[in-house]
Amino acid sequence: MSALLFALLVPGPRAAARNRLADGIAVALAFGYGALMLRLGDATREGAPLPWYADAALGTLGCLVLLWRRHRPVAVVVVLLPLTAVSVMATGAVLVALFTVAIRRRGTVALLLAAAYVALVPVYYLLHDDPEFPLWVDLVVRACTAAGALGWGMFVGAYRRLTESLREHAARLEAEQQLRVDQARLTERARIAREMHDVLAHRMSMVSLHAGALEVRTDARPEEIAIAAGAIRASAHEALQELRGVIGVLREGAAGRPEPPQPGLADVPDLVAGARAMGLTVGYRCEPAAAGPPVLLGRTAYRIVQEGLTNARKHAPGARVEVLLSGAAGAELRIRITNPCGPAAGPPEVPGAGAGLIGVGERVALAGGRVEYGRRGDAFRLEAWLPWPT
Repeated sequence: MSALLFALLVPGPRAAARNRLADGIAVALAFGYGALMLRLGDATREGAPLPWYADAALGTLGCLVLLWRRHRPVAVVVVLLPLTAVSVMATGAVLVALFTVAIRRRGTVALLLAAAYVALVPVYYLLHDDPEFPLWVDLVVRACTAAGALGWGMFVGAYRRLTESLREHAARLEAEQQLRVDQARLTERARIAREMHDVLAHRMSMVSLHAGALEVRTDARPEEIAIAAGAIRASAHEALQELRGVIGVLREGAAGRPEPPQPGLADVPDLVAGARAMGLTVGYRCEPAAAGPPVLLGRTAYRIVQEGLTNARKHAPGARVEVLLSGAAGAELRIRITNPCGPAAGPPEVPGAGAGLIGVGERVALAGGRVEYGRRGDAFRLEAWLPWPT
């Protein structure tokens, strides 16, 4: 966010080059308009306040003053206004300066300066001994050109303010979206940690139970001792795996009551049956044995299928959903959920913000796997690959 503010407040090389180009165009326009007025106006007639070459030199100097119009727009207009009382060519510089004031300052300030610019016409007539056009012609010309400069400047200023507000709004929305994504990830991490906490407590209680039995049964037979020691070893090994997962998702402030025993791969058929009972048509195929994957892997697979079915119910109610689980120990567990997402699927019945898919990505990343989701033709596919240790 600080980088964005720096980019908005501090002009970079592109902004500086664009400003120099705009200044060059402004000076060229002011010089061109002033030269045209010098040719069409009274500067070349007898009785002009200044010779035409002095008028041209003064107007050119006024055009160069426009290089400071960005930093001091009002001061530039105030400096240039007296020149228009004696120089016809300076009118081009004043009009460009009024345009800049209309962009960068309040409308009342620009209107007062424009009125002062028009009010100097009688002064020029008093200083000119033999004007070619009547006074009202110059008044109309100056009033119309000043109104055009102000109107164009106010339009450009309003457009800039609108684009700036839209840019700030887009940046704010992006920051809020990032906050929602981070919150979804933290929520999913907290949920995974609570699940692992309950499973780890169960494993350690089993270790304690078998160790206590060995301590009490001093007359146990060797085969009974071997069975108890094997159970302790298996429970300790699974507890270590769960502990590694807990350490990986340590978080602050994940308060809440311990959750009930968490489902695994063996519970996916019940999940599919529940979805079918709610009116969803589900095609389900599970190749690995239900008791095959480790507990953490099975629980992750269950949550992925659960999220896929939830999304299908939201975005494709009544359509057929295909669920596929395949893989083997020593390779990986593949999970794929597909559902139609074309125009026939209709609008979602339940609104969503995509936080569930973000949580799936967080789970899969913590399990060391990868996940892909998105539209493939006329179908939406959620597919994950999870490592399956031997």
